Amino acid sequence: MTHILAIDQGTTSSRAILFDAGLRVVASAQEEFAQHYPHPGWVEHDPSDLWSTVAATARAVMEKAGVRAEGIAAIGITNQRETTLIWDRATGQPIHNAIVWQDRRTADICEALKAAGHEPMITARTGLLLDPYFSATKVKWLLDHVEGARARAEAGELAFGTVDSWLIWNLTGGRAHVTDATNAARTMLYNIATGAWDAEICGLMGVPMALLPEVKDCAADFGMTRADLFGREIPILGVAGDQQAATVGQACFTPGMMKSTYGTGCFALLNTGSDLVPSTNRLLTTIAYQLEGKPTYALEGSIFIAGAVVQWLRDGLKIIRHASETQGLAEAAEEAQGVILVPAFTGLGAPYWRPDCRGAVYGLTRNSGPAELARAALESVGYQTRDLLDAMRADWGAAADGILRVDGGMSASDWAMQFLSDILGAPVDRPQVTETTALGAAYLAGLQAGICGTPAEFARSWALERRFQPQMDAPTRDARYARWGRAVQATMGV
Repeated sequence: MTHILAIDQGTTSSRAILFDAGLRVVASAQEEFAQHYPHPGWVEHDPSDLWSTVAATARAVMEKAGVRAEGIAAIGITNQRETTLIWDRATGQPIHNAIVWQDRRTADICEALKAAGHEPMITARTGLLLDPYFSATKVKWLLDHVEGARARAEAGELAFGTVDSWLIWNLTGGRAHVTDATNAARTMLYNIATGAWDAEICGLMGVPMALLPEVKDCAADFGMTRADLFGREIPILGVAGDQQAATVGQACFTPGMMKSTYGTGCFALLNTGSDLVPSTNRLLTTIAYQLEGKPTYALEGSIFIAGAVVQWLRDGLKIIRHASETQGLAEAAEEAQGVILVPAFTGLGAPYWRPDCRGAVYGLTRNSGPAELARAALESVGYQTRDLLDAMRADWGAAADGILRVDGGMSASDWAMQFLSDILGAPVDRPQVTETTALGAAYLAGLQAGICGTPAEFARSWALERRFQPQMDAPTRDARYARWGRAVQATMGV
C-alpha cells in the first residue's frame, strides 16, 4: 500500500488526486457540478452532486493510474468549508439542498443576534464574527423552514454536517458521523478554546446537540469506506477544511508563517501557534490544524470573490473564453486609466464584513474596455489581500515582515502574483507543488498511516518554484492602495 488518495471537494468542482508515498502527484481527475441560485444572494448545491462527483473522480483517478484499492494506504479529505447539510440518519437522504458558504439568506438572523448583544460572546468562544458565512445560522434556517425538521432533529433522527461529514457518511455507508477540528471551528457552534461543541451557543441558535458530529484531530481514524465502492475497504485517516489543508500543504508549521490560497475566494492564514489571538480588526481566530489533541491556532482573513471574479469575466461579461486570457489583457490595459473593481458580488468579507454590499466599478472612461476590466479584476485580488495582511499586522506584529506563500488557481498568473508582491511590498513565494490543498490532506492521511514523516520533515521537502519581489516604488504603492480604499468606502456607502 504505497499510495494516498486525496479527495478535494470544492465549491465548483470535485477532484481526486493520487499521491505516491513520497507525496508526488501520480494522477488526478476533476468534475464540475451545477451551482443553484434560487433567489438573489442564495447559493445551493445538490448534495447528490457532491457525493456522485467525489465517487466518480476517485474511481477515475484509480483507473487512470492503474492503482487498485489494495495499493492505497489511506484517504485524505479536504473540503469547501461552512457549506451546510442536514440528512436523515436512517435513509441518508438530505432534507434540503446544501446551503453554500457564499449564501447570504441568513443575514437577518445575524443582524437580530447582533442587536440582541450576542456577538461578543460568540466571537470570544468561536473566534468568528456573526455572519451568514458560517454554518450555525444556516442550520437554524433549515430547521425553521423545512417542514417537520426541528421536531425530527430534537428526536435525534437527523444529522448535520459540513461537506466532509457528508462525504464520510456516504463513504462509510452511514457508519461514521464525524468531522475534524478545523471544520468544526467554522460552524460557529464550536468552542475553539475548550475543544467542544458549545451548548449555550447551540441553544441560542436553536440547534439540538443530537444533530452534531463527533470531532476528531486532523490526522485520525475517521472510518473505513464501504468495500463495494472501490473493491475493498480503505481507511479515511486525514481531514481538514480546504484552507487549513492548504496551510498544512504549504508547511506553515512555524508561528508567523503565512499562506494565501486563491480559489473561488481568497483565504489568508497566519499561524499563531498555541496562542489563541483575538482579533481587534475583524479577522477570524480559528484552528489551523490539530494533531495529537493539540490545536494550532491561526488568524484568518476571508475574501469571498477571488477566482470567481475571473469566472464573472468569462461567464457574465463573456469578454474571455479562458481564465488564462486575463494575463494578456491585463498587460495590454492602459494603466493610466486606473479602473478599480470592488468585487462585492456576495458582500464584502474581512475585514469589512458587509453582506449587504454589492460590486462596483470606478474610474471608467470612454476608452475603458475588456483589457482594463481584466486588469482591475486581477488587481482587486491583490488589494483585498493587502486589506487582510494589514489587519494581521495590526493584530499580531510578528506578521509585519513575513513572506507570503501562495497557491490556488490564480497563483499560476505571473502578472497577478507580481502585482500582489508590488501592492504588499513583500516577497511572494509560489511553491513547485501548487496542489497544496490536496497535498495537505494527503500528508495528514499519510502521517496517520505511518508512511509520512513528522511535520518538520515534511517542511524540509517544501520547494520554491518562484519568488516574486516588489518592483513598485512606495509612493505609487501607497497612492494606488489609497484609491482602492476610497472605492471600498464608496461601495459601502451605497
